[in-house]
Amino acid sequence: MTGGSRPDEIEVKIPVEDLDAVRRGLQERGAVATRARHDECNDLYDHPDGRLAAAGCALRLRRTAGLCLLTFKGPARFEQGIRTREERETTVGEAGEAEAILVGAGLARRFRYEKLREEWALAGCAVALDETPIGNFVEIEGDPARIREAVTALGLDFASATPYSYPHLYSLKRKETPALPPDMVFRRS
Repeated sequence: MTGGSRPDEIEVKIPVEDLDAVRRGLQERGAVATRARHDECNDLYDHPDGRLAAAGCALRLRRTAGLCLLTFKGPARFEQGIRTREERETTVGEAGEAEAILVGAGLARRFRYEKLREEWALAGCAVALDETPIGNFVEIEGDPARIREAVTALGLDFASATPYSYPHLYSLKRKETPALPPDMVFRRS
């Protein structure tokens, strides 16, 4: 969820109706806001034959105000409702140059997804409050035991956690509503 490499991403993603209630819960439990609400634009790149996605991997270029991150994610494993996958991430100086490098290496942008995110720290976990075009989600990343503690402390329903990434959730939503655009982006007036 943040810059710097970690060998594994260990997280749970829970859909929620009311992010304000979760935010209040974080404040009541002494959580620290680590990053204010901000726009994120995430582009997934793959080979023309889609081999990264077919292997359960993702290569993402994320842009936020003042920050650009390049991330590789390996195939996910699920244990007791918690998703674990290899994650390698580094800061990139110029988004346009990073795009040119990826395209020059034979990759193409396959999918874009946007969200509004704010980030918190709670009891050894990183907590993200995400507003997306398909609903609100809370992502909690950290050690599995601490994730479970945070879910309980915030009054979230662990049973409603989804094992799916935003791109997969959006593909499911597009099956229900084929008129949605190909990318998961906010409608702008």
